[in-house]
Amino acid sequence: MNNSLGKLFTITSFGESHGTGIGVVIDGCPAGLPVTPDEIQQELEKRKSLHNILSTPRHEEDKVEILSGIFNGFTTGAPVCLMVKNKDVDSSPYEDTRYTARPGHADYTAYLKYGGFNDYRGGGRFSGRITAAFVMAGAIAGKLLALKGTEVLAHTIEIGGITAKPKGIKVIKQNIGNNPVRCGDKLAAEKMLKAVEAARKNGDSLGGVVECIALNMPAGLGEPVFDTLEGDIGKALFAIPAVKGVEFGAGFAAARLRGSENNDPIINEDGEIVTATNNAGGILGGISNGMPLIVRAAFKPTPSIPADQNTVSLKTGKNLKISVKGRHDACIVPRAVVVVKSMVAVTLCDFALRAGIIPGVIK
Repeated sequence: MNNSLGKLFTITSFGESHGTGIGVVIDGCPAGLPVTPDEIQQELEKRKSLHNILSTPRHEEDKVEILSGIFNGFTTGAPVCLMVKNKDVDSSPYEDTRYTARPGHADYTAYLKYGGFNDYRGGGRFSGRITAAFVMAGAIAGKLLALKGTEVLAHTIEIGGITAKPKGIKVIKQNIGNNPVRCGDKLAAEKMLKAVEAARKNGDSLGGVVECIALNMPAGLGEPVFDTLEGDIGKALFAIPAVKGVEFGAGFAAARLRGSENNDPIINEDGEIVTATNNAGGILGGISNGMPLIVRAAFKPTPSIPADQNTVSLKTGKNLKISVKGRHDACIVPRAVVVVKSMVAVTLCDFALRAGIIPGVIK
């Protein structure tokens, strides 16, 4: 397994869904950054569900424990180790299905890859539970980026085919904390919640799309040709379980535009070079151009559903029927919003350190 991401700001994730806990080691964090447990906890709280229609009945406290790297309220330059304990664990449903591959899960591929020695409880290392580590790392990365005025935010723009109408940044910020699906469009949010409720009643689940925007981006981030900014952000986002697609700016819609429509006109605005539109999503040639970074991640529907599905026994190879029991989200998208934000922040922080924009010691 490779559980590390980044070159200068390196995060190493550890833990399984039903193990002792979930944690992250952050190597390369500059010394002198003021950090309190409450600041990390505030981000972890955003990963929790705001409505019982959306969420698993599993309710973890997710109280952050700082094991190293922060002393007297400041980072020391040593590796920062953060952890949350797994306390609300019920592994019994997974004993019955240990050798029954759940459709849409990594049960089969993990069984093949690791010879059956992988932790199968709750998906083990392949569970969405591991994203708690990403959020803790993102809390530190976000603070470092804020020192240079860069702000990262994310919001739900689609669930079950219901799409939010475009809103301004101010409105998005106001609304995402005030509805359970974390959508900037209140009317769309109400429809999304009803759609999730209907899917749950039918023993089903829904997917959707999260958009992330980074404001006040420094130009020049990215290391072509193999460490492009969008390439590394894509890698970070695909590490989130259930992400099946990533696009920047106009994304796949650009394939249906003419060059005259897709090209962003370059203008001088009050002495600053900017673009009149942002179809590029803030990246050209793998390098940030100073415009807002815009990236979207598509999430598949939660694969754990009570409806009968076809599968096979990993022991005998015989065809079986499975109805997945246990505690699962009907839609993971709202909880994934802060995870997407965190992984983008982690990647940007790594590139900012590589570019020398963030110093090795914060003074």
